[in-house]
Formats: sequence, C-alpha cells, structure tokens
Amino acid sequence: MDTPVQPNISPAQDQAANGGYRFALISLTTLFFMWGFITCLNDILIPYLKGSFNLSFTQAMLIQFCFFSAYFIVSLPAGMIVSRIGYQKGIVLGLGIACVGCLLFFPAASSQIYGVFLLALFVLASGITILQVSANPYVTALGDPNTASSRLTMTQAFNAFGTTVAPFFGSYLIYGATGEHGGGTPSASDVQVPYLILAASLLLLALIFMYLKLPKLNHTGASTGIFKGGAWHHKHLVLGAVGIFMYVGAEVAIGSMLVNYLASPAVGGLTEASAAKLLAYYWGGAMVGRFIGAIVMQKISGGYVLAFNACVAIGLILLSLSSTGALALWSILGVGLFNSIMFPTIFSLALHKLGQDTPQGSGILCLAIVGGAIVPLLQGMLADSIGVTLSFLLPASCYLYIAYYGLVGCRVSQINTTGK
Repeated sequence: MDTPVQPNISPAQDQAANGGYRFALISLTTLFFMWGFITCLNDILIPYLKGSFNLSFTQAMLIQFCFFSAYFIVSLPAGMIVSRIGYQKGIVLGLGIACVGCLLFFPAASSQIYGVFLLALFVLASGITILQVSANPYVTALGDPNTASSRLTMTQAFNAFGTTVAPFFGSYLIYGATGEHGGGTPSASDVQVPYLILAASLLLLALIFMYLKLPKLNHTGASTGIFKGGAWHHKHLVLGAVGIFMYVGAEVAIGSMLVNYLASPAVGGLTEASAAKLLAYYWGGAMVGRFIGAIVMQKISGGYVLAFNACVAIGLILLSLSSTGALALWSILGVGLFNSIMFPTIFSLALHKLGQDTPQGSGILCLAIVGGAIVPLLQGMLADSIGVTLSFLLPASCYLYIAYYGLVGCRVSQINTTGK
C-alpha cells in the first residue's frame, strides 16, 4: 500500500506569483473549517438521535464508531487515489463524496432507520478523509518549505474555529430557536435541514475547486508498505501511535458525552439545546490553547508540556466527577483547553529522528486516529453499565498514558529486533 503522497514543486512553479499561493491557501482554509464543523456536529447528533430512536449509550456511540473508522479504512486507499489523480482532483472528489454523505441524511430521516444514518456518516467521513489526504500536503507544498508548519498551524486554527462555532449553529438548526423538539418529541427528520445545508455548501466548494486556477503540484506515491518496514523499529513511534489513539479517543469520547453529562441534574440540569451550546467552550478552549502552547513550547520541552497538560486534564475530570453544579460543569469543559497541544505534540515527538522512515511513520500515526471510533464506544458501554458520570474514568485513564508518553515514552530509542 502507498504511504501519504509527497508533493514537489518544479522550479518554474516555484517562481509563481505569491498571490496565486495566497488565494489557494485562502480557499483551502475553508475546507479545514468545514471538516471541523462537520466533525463537531456529531456531538450534537449523538444525544439527539439517542432520544429519537430510544438508543442505549452504546448504540448512540456507533455514530462516532462509524465516523472515525472511516479514517482507518479509507486513509490508505485515499493516498493511492490522490497519488494518481492529483491534489486538486482529490479535493473535488472528497467534497463530492462528503456531499453525498450529507444528502443521505434525507432518506435516513425519511425511513426512520438508524442504520441508514450510520451509513450516511461513514460516507460523509470517507469524503472528509480523502479531503484531508489531499489538502494537508497541498498546504505544506504551497510556498516556502521553511514556513510549512506555520501554514499548517494557520489552517488548523480554522479547523478549530469550525469546531467552536458548530455547537451554536447545530443547536439552533437541530433543536430550533426555542431549544425544544417539535411537539416535545425528538424526531430524526429534524436533522434533514442542517445536513441539506451542509450538502449545498460542500457542492458549492466542489464546483469552486473544480474550476479554480490553483498551482500545479507534482505528486509521486511511495510504494513502501505501511504495516511492515523500518518505522516499526522505532519504539517512540509505536508508543506515540498508542498516544494518538488514546488522545483522539479521549477527546472525542468526552465531547460525545458532554451534552448528556451537562444535562444531568447533578451537574447543570440543562436542556439538551443549552448543553449543546456549551460544547463551544470545550472545543473553543482547544483553539485558544494551541496559540498559548505554541508560545510556551518555545521555552519548555514538548514532552514536559504534554505530561503537564495530561495531568491537569486528569485532575479536571476527577474534580468534575467529585463535585456538582457550576464547579462540575466548568471543570469538565476546561479539559478542552488542555487538550489543545496534545495531538500535534504527540505527532511531532513520535516522528522525531525517524529520517527516511518519516513518511511511513506519519501514515501509522494517521491510522491511530481510529481511537476516535473505539474509545467512545467503550465509554458508551460503561455509561450503560455504571452510569454516565463514572464512565469519564475511561478518558481519564487515556490521559494517564499520555502523561507517561510525555515523560518517558517519547524518548528516542529503537526496538531490539535481533532477540539479543
């Protein structure tokens, strides 16, 4: 299987007007915003469909399972496809598939079949996966290689902005201006309008990218296998992949359970619509924390900052579980602020000194995003058996591993494969 595509710019293209690159970057930031927005909508969709279909927490968490499993299943084929058709066509293809996924919400709501909703989510996430495989390397290739990380940080900020504003729009569109279900009873058909609006937006973006005059980038696919090779000999990479699994799983699991947790009488006693709006503080904290972390990590080792943030996240979860009212509410929302630097920090620490194994290592870390499918499902099972409150001990244990990785696991060493 192919590893992620590696872009190159020819000398002639390198002399292209900076204005062309600037316009391309502005266009690409809209994509990062859209997939952040769509991903965060799942946190509102979970409690809503749970009420519509009278689901258990385990059944409701199949929403995240189907969504994030697409990253694991589609990432590698997507890399192979993009290596053949190019980045711009890959973006158009991703947008088109995501649009189809949104349109599938209409028959899903009409049929009132939960399985059709899950299919729609998988198709939608598959399109977003292709979109990410195409757009991320495009951003790194547009301009000076020395400022590639800066461009990615900027576009990721717009991704975080999408997750921050999504709770407000999603709550209004799904729950309505009053915050109540139509007739007082949740109906799966209420999600048709929001996802039809998203489908129209994605279709418009696909048409724009189809006709945009973007810089032409050379693309070549490497043929090294992702599941065998030199990268697996690096212990800090393997442990880092577990760290990505734990982090994405914990972040998504908390976000998925927040509406139900904040609606409980012991915490906030809020309506689902009001609780959904408070999700913006959880995801907005992650956005703000990235800028703070970027400054802090210029002075302090990334591993120490990672361990510190993980320990604070554990402390905030335990504080929330052992308290009630406003203290319980704001302490759990505060976890988002300390989530902020975890993904990019684990990613960079895991790829440190990999050399020629870096592309394969990057592919391994991307596959570990499947934690967003597994951990929320496990927390749903715990919520059904021991209650929503105690189920938060699972993401707390994930942060415990992340603290270990920041202090010990990220140290560069190789796995002894000789048996000596």
